[in-house]
Amino acid sequence: MTEIIGVRFKKTGKIYYFSPAGIKAEEGTLVIVETARGIECGEVVMPNRNIEDSQITAPLKEIIRIVTPQDMKIIEQNRIKEKNAFKICEEKILAHKLNMSLVDVECTFDNNKLLFYFTAETRVDFRELVKDLASVFRTRIELRQIGVRDEAKILGGLGICGREFCCKGFLGEFQPVSIKMAKEQGLSLNPTKISGTCGRLMCCLKYEQDAYEFLQKNTPKVGAYVKTPDFRGYVEEVNLLTGKLKVKPEKSEDAAVIFSKDDVTIIRDGKIKIDKDELKALKELEDK
Repeated sequence: MTEIIGVRFKKTGKIYYFSPAGIKAEEGTLVIVETARGIECGEVVMPNRNIEDSQITAPLKEIIRIVTPQDMKIIEQNRIKEKNAFKICEEKILAHKLNMSLVDVECTFDNNKLLFYFTAETRVDFRELVKDLASVFRTRIELRQIGVRDEAKILGGLGICGREFCCKGFLGEFQPVSIKMAKEQGLSLNPTKISGTCGRLMCCLKYEQDAYEFLQKNTPKVGAYVKTPDFRGYVEEVNLLTGKLKVKPEKSEDAAVIFSKDDVTIIRDGKIKIDKDELKALKELEDK
């Protein structure tokens, strides 16, 4: 077992483990730590605790100290520097006529590095921009191209549900979401209905997927050939949540009859089909 403190650098960012080095820190405490990017300020989200050695990557870096009033002044100065750097960088992007959109700027606690996050539809040659920014700020400059999902996570906003973006509010990491999930959940494959503001599939499709997969295993699919208490026929419609099936008799023109899934026996199950052309058109919604 190893004693650790869990620190997060962004509201919904990944949790990193550090060695307490004799420091006792409560949840919500700001601490100064050393990271691969340099000296950073983070928030304690996991107070001192012991965890299995298999859950950590040794060696752990140590907590340097709990934030002091002087540190808070530096943090405030860095926030001001980030805002100024954002304005200057936007001006430089226009001057260099680069096809890119600046999203965010971060300054490490020790002022050793400025990180500029941007989006672009294609690859951008920003070497001259980096030189220009370095001459202005006299520090290390790093430009990182991010995807539209990352942009939404940074900027935030309201989803079609009226609530804050999940990625901004509580999702630590993006989960893979696919068109297959939308089809299995019986949703319309209309891009405006299943995609978020970022233009990619909504993260919330993942939340109920396990439940739908379980129901799919225990429910005949559309097109299944089944035996009901009254006749044999084909499943025309399925309501996974209620377990109701609409079954069309195979040897008559009678209207389809509704049965509970528990009252039918599957002779030959159906398959969930997605039109290839439709899938091709929607494939870009799956990309990060």
